[in-house]
Order: sequence, then C-alpha cells, then structure tokens
Amino acid sequence: MTAKGSAWRNWGRNVSAAPLRVEQPASEEALRRCVGRAAAAGQRIKAVGAGHSFTDIAATEGVQVHLRKLQGLIAVDPARARVRLRAGTQLHRVPALLEPFGLAMPNLGDIDRQTIAGAISTGTHGTGAGFGGLATQVAALTLVQPDGGLLTVGEDDPLLPAAALSLGALGIISDVTLQCVPAFVLQAEERSEPLPAVLAGMADRVKTTDHFEFYWFPHTGRAATKANTRLPGTAQRNALNPVGRWMDETLLSNTIFRATCAAGHAVPTVIPAVNKAAARLLGGRNYSDASARVFTQRRTVRFREMEYAVPAERLSGAFAALRALIEEHGWRISFPVEVRWAAADDRWLSTAYGRDTAYLAVHRYYREDFRNYFDAVEDVLLAHGGRPHWGKLHSLDAGALAQRYPRFGDFCAVRDRLDPDRVFANAYLDRVLGP
Repeated sequence: MTAKGSAWRNWGRNVSAAPLRVEQPASEEALRRCVGRAAAAGQRIKAVGAGHSFTDIAATEGVQVHLRKLQGLIAVDPARARVRLRAGTQLHRVPALLEPFGLAMPNLGDIDRQTIAGAISTGTHGTGAGFGGLATQVAALTLVQPDGGLLTVGEDDPLLPAAALSLGALGIISDVTLQCVPAFVLQAEERSEPLPAVLAGMADRVKTTDHFEFYWFPHTGRAATKANTRLPGTAQRNALNPVGRWMDETLLSNTIFRATCAAGHAVPTVIPAVNKAAARLLGGRNYSDASARVFTQRRTVRFREMEYAVPAERLSGAFAALRALIEEHGWRISFPVEVRWAAADDRWLSTAYGRDTAYLAVHRYYREDFRNYFDAVEDVLLAHGGRPHWGKLHSLDAGALAQRYPRFGDFCAVRDRLDPDRVFANAYLDRVLGP
C-alpha cells in the first residue's frame, strides 16, 4: 500500500518529518518491492515502528515504511524455545503469542508499545545485572537489502553481533527470531525507601535480586524501589486486583501525575512538595504475576528522555554528581531519575558492550524545556564513561561515539559493504555513524 507522504510525529512530540511517501507493506514480498523501488529511484528509505524513540532515528524526508501490517508469529521451535516473529509485532502482543507454547521473553523494559524491530534496533533494555538488553535475545533475523534481496543472519553468522542492534543502518528487518525461556512468574516488591539506605545497600541488592531498579525523586531524600524475583511458571500468583492496578497505574501514575506535571510547569515552586508526596505514595505493593505483566507498565504522560549507560562500578560517582548538579543549578525537576542495570554483552553497538552496565535516565515533561538540564547531565555522564541510548536524546556524533565503542569501526565497515549508497540512511545516521 502506497500513500502520499504526510507529516509524521514521534510519541514524544519532539520529532516530526514530512516523508516523500508512506508505504505500508502487508507481506515480506511487498516490503522487498518497496525497498527495491526506492533504491532504484535513488531515494532514501526508512522503517518506522511505534515511534517511541526520542531521537530522529526513524525520521525521513525520503520513503517511510510503516511496519504496522507486518505483525504476528511465523514459526516456533519448541525444542530450542525459539520463536520467529514479523518485524512489526509490538511487544505487548508477544506474551499472548508465546503463552500457548509455555514460553516468555527473558527480560523486558517497562514500556511495551514498541515493535520488536524498533526495540532491538535502538538498544531497548530492562533491568537486571544478570540479563542483557533485548538485542541479546536475537538468535537470527532477516534483513531486506538495497536491491530488495534478503540477507538471513543466523546464530553462527559473524554478522549477528552487528545486525542484532544496527540502528536500521544495515537494511530493513523483515523478521526476528528470539531466544525465549520457559514462562515464569515474577514476585514483585515495590517500596518507598530513604535514599541513603538504598544507595548504601545498592551493590548487594543488585547482585542478589534478579531485577532491581529505583527511581529517585529530585528535591527529596527518598526513592521508589522495585525488586522482581523470578519464580517457576507454576508458582502461585497473587496478582493485583483490577481496581488496585487501575488506582496505581492509571489514576496515580498517569492521570494524577499528568496533573502534577502540568501544575509544576505552571508553578515550578510546587515541585519539591509534590515530589515529596509522590515519593511516599509510590511503593508498598507486593504481588506476583506472569512476567510480562510485572515488567511493563502503561505510560500516557508524555515526556522527553535522555539515558546514558555508565560502567556499573562508576554508578555511585555518576549519581552523586547528578544530584549535586540539580542542587547547584536550582532546577525544579518533576520527573524522577531512573536507575537500572544490565549485564555485559557482545552486540557491537550495545550500550553494554563489553562491560557490566548501569543506566541513568532523566526526563522532563513534554511541555518543559529540557535542553539546559539534559546538556548539563550529559556532560556529567560523559565524564563517567557514559554511552548514550540510541533512541533517547543526546548530542554525540560519529567522532565522539567511535571513541566509546570498541567495534564502532567494524560496524561502519559492515555498513559500507551492505549499504554503500546509504539507501537506509537519514539525518540521524549521518550524524551518529557518518555519511
């Protein structure tokens, strides 16, 4: 299906584009024709999924290919716990597809609106010092090449560490094979705790808890902690009742939070008091449920985000510097700072490549100016060895990024070979990978 291009905006409403035309292929063959037509006409072409990146990684003035019609399960290998999915399958649809086979994804982030192709291509991750990002779950994938041909990258292919997290620079993903695990239950414990106690016990909790993270509310001495423990799929569940879930995740975390963000934008002086109240309200839940229902939340409050990955051993210093920065500048920050962890992996452009990693994410309400805050935080995290999340705001270019990724040059060499004419490029890739 081909349509005349119209204005496109991402979820965060901070990126827009006017593509030449929009294609919505409903099959792999149709996707191949889209790519072949664009390349033959000398046009750039970019795939877009759910638009959940805060960078312009999916924006294009060329041909935009929307993957919304390429969804669903293609094949299952029960013996190896592997599933092959179409690239446009949204993460929130995956659990129902895996359930009949008793399988689950090993880890997820806290948002599941993204497509599987978009999530792996931008380095989406969850938390857990023993678990990698979503790209580490990729056992194979299929890339549509500039001539419309297919490149299948299997588990033993030396290209897999490059292709599994490729920023869309090596071709348009048609399907992805994920390495899954037997379905499991998560026991969740969410608490509001004094920040000094969280920081003092952080190293031990990260090691002994399967999935640990915390949110610090600026202008307060408290943090909301989340500790998820993995249990067998047969474990008894103590799920949140629908009313309780609605109260916490819709009313408190979205509706009321949206109102307080708007109030803070209008009258910044109220933010410290609001944060203190929020820091005490969030937490105090203990429940267990299927893994995907615990890992993820629905977020409707729009925001802008920057996230940096630092070596895990440098987190304490980076976090202390971030707190001091906010105090020094006297900013009023309504959104909490999010702290998560991931294991070292072998994906060449992964923020966790070759090192155990901690993540620091900062946010601002979408109606607020984020620039001064994000710029200053970026300088602090770069000084602590940080690497920026590919789908979240940052200012680095290819020269700066090449110094932070040991296999950056190798990735660019693969790109030169697979897409020498830059059919899959856009302004973002020109900046972060070079023209």
